[in-house]
Parts: sequence; C-alpha cells; structure tokens
Amino acid sequence: MFVPAMYREPDVRWIVELMRRNPLALLMTNGDDAEGPYATHLPVIPDRLPADGSADLAGATLLGHMNRANPQWKALRSGTPGVLSFAGPHAYVSPTLYPVTPSAPTWNYTAAQLRGVIDTIDSDEETLSVVRSTVRVLEGDFGRDWDMTGSIGHFRRILPGVGAFRFTVTRAEAIFKLSQEQSAETRDRVCRHFAREGAGRQREVAEYMNRLTEGEL
Repeated sequence: MFVPAMYREPDVRWIVELMRRNPLALLMTNGDDAEGPYATHLPVIPDRLPADGSADLAGATLLGHMNRANPQWKALRSGTPGVLSFAGPHAYVSPTLYPVTPSAPTWNYTAAQLRGVIDTIDSDEETLSVVRSTVRVLEGDFGRDWDMTGSIGHFRRILPGVGAFRFTVTRAEAIFKLSQEQSAETRDRVCRHFAREGAGRQREVAEYMNRLTEGEL
C-alpha cells in the first residue's frame, strides 16, 4: 500500500476505529497459476489487540468466516499469508471548491490494509464461537441488539458450510487522504461543503477532516 507521509494515520487507534466502523473487508490471498489471486468480501471483527498499542498492530488477531464452497476457502491452509483491506469514507473533490485556477479534481479517501497470516479453524465449536462473536459485535454496532439465543440451533445446522479463520497481523498501515496538500483555506472549503451538502459518506469524510485538523480521535 503506497502511503505518502502527509497522508499517514496520526495514531494506530485511527486504524482500529476504521476497521470497526467498516467491518466488510476484502481478504486477498494468492491462488495457483490457473486461478490467480483470490479475493472475497467478508465481515471481519477484532479478536485481540496488542495492549502496548503497537504502531503497526503486529500481533493483533481478527476473526472472519466465509462459505466453504468458496474456491478461496478450499485453497486456504493454516499459515497462508494474506491481506485484509478495509475501505473507509471517501468522496470526490471537485475543482469548483478550489479558490484558484488551474486546478485538478481528486478523491479524498480513507483505507487500511493489514498484512498477516491466516489460520483456518477446524473445530465446530470454535467455528460456532466465531459466528456468535461476529453476530454479537455487528448487531451491537449496527443492528438492534438482536437476541440470537433462539437461532443457535439454526446456526449449528448451517455450520458445515461455514469456514472460519483467525488472521494474525504482521503489519498494518492506513491512508487518510483528506486534502492535507491544500491550504488551510481550501481544506476548510472542502470540509464545509461535504458537511453541508454531502450524503452520508461525504459527511463522514468531513468528520475525519475536522478531527485531523483538531488533532482528535
């Protein structure tokens, strides 16, 4: 992942927050010569984060699962290296927001990439635990605290088709490209436009721009 110095995240907590707010990740692994690389979109949740606040999240673990019929799952072996890519808020920046001419359009965006090692989970009970943990986290963050108790039997029936895994991070990096290359006046114009006239994701970009300016998480 190419990250110019001016766009690097100010703190590792920004990466953790981006993952939690945008849990649908893209898992990428190598395939064989015939298939080429594999990539699957799937929800991923944090399992364990380093207590020392490691700058690159080395040693952190995440949990995910996919359909066992997926060719990517069939190619996975414990110890397989992979990349998890998380896309955060993003928005097109029109030159009409710039006070000078000539200028060029661009795109403000946020994203994180985690490199690491994948370990497949073989135990039915541990796979069920991953599914339950995923439901608990996502329902708490995005749902209405649905009580899954009455559906555990259903979970067990579909469990043979579920492939769960643990992803151990070796390195993490993120880009928060938020008009840092522009003057304070231009950044303010872009931010106010997104906050006032934008849809949900533009307003989220404006939120990050404000927090970056104020040095807050």
